Amino acid sequence: MSKLAKSHGRLSISASLKPRDLVEDRPRLHGAWTAKVITLFPQAFPGVLGQSLTGKALEEGKWALETVDLRKFGIGKHNNVDDTPAGGGAGMVLRADVLGEAIESAQQGATPNWPLLYLSPRGRRMDQRMMRSLSQTDGVTLICGRFEGVDERVLEQYGVQEVSLGDFVMTGGEIAAQALLDATVRLMPGVLGNEDSAVEESFSNGLLEHPQYTRPAVWKGRPIPPVLMSGHHGKVAEWRQEMSEQITKQRRPDLWQAYQDAKGKSE
Repeated sequence: MSKLAKSHGRLSISASLKPRDLVEDRPRLHGAWTAKVITLFPQAFPGVLGQSLTGKALEEGKWALETVDLRKFGIGKHNNVDDTPAGGGAGMVLRADVLGEAIESAQQGATPNWPLLYLSPRGRRMDQRMMRSLSQTDGVTLICGRFEGVDERVLEQYGVQEVSLGDFVMTGGEIAAQALLDATVRLMPGVLGNEDSAVEESFSNGLLEHPQYTRPAVWKGRPIPPVLMSGHHGKVAEWRQEMSEQITKQRRPDLWQAYQDAKGKSE
């Protein structure tokens, strides 16, 4: 019989770190930011979150991921989680008693600085400001809906905030949940290899990111802009700012207007 895992400082080490094990048997730093996901498909996690930088950070215990299987809170011998809409209509709706019990189980130990979010096309659209705010909480609980949605009384009872990936409808909230977590976790200290990356990328200063180039210097007759090869850091910074403004103005008039308004207030 193998010995129990020992504690090495503040990090608890598990024996195996296969993708699914990053959820079930994972190391975790004390007080690490934690995501709890209420879902009918816990096997969908960590998914892409177990790869690349987010996966490495998860493996190192810089953040933690827990899934709450909604089916386990189902009613009857078939563990039913949904029922027909009151008043009639197509589809099925997640039951208030089932989802409510799952939420109460998931929120045990949650702090006041721990948002409860429902992935829904009715919600506020996700943006960088939202992700930055979430990265500064103690954790987050995400509800992944299915079918026609959830009983409205649940959202009212627990003060659930609805958030949306965009103005379209998907079959469930799992993909949107992974997108939200990826965008949030990457903003946490020590997750990105180069901390400046989070400062210079799109939306960090209200603008879209400037164009990027790398080797070869000339590709299919297209050279890298000479200013980027000049070695003059001041001119490079000016060019990048100009390009960011130009691209934002052309592609996202809404962001450009907000940027102009904010700039005017600061002057």
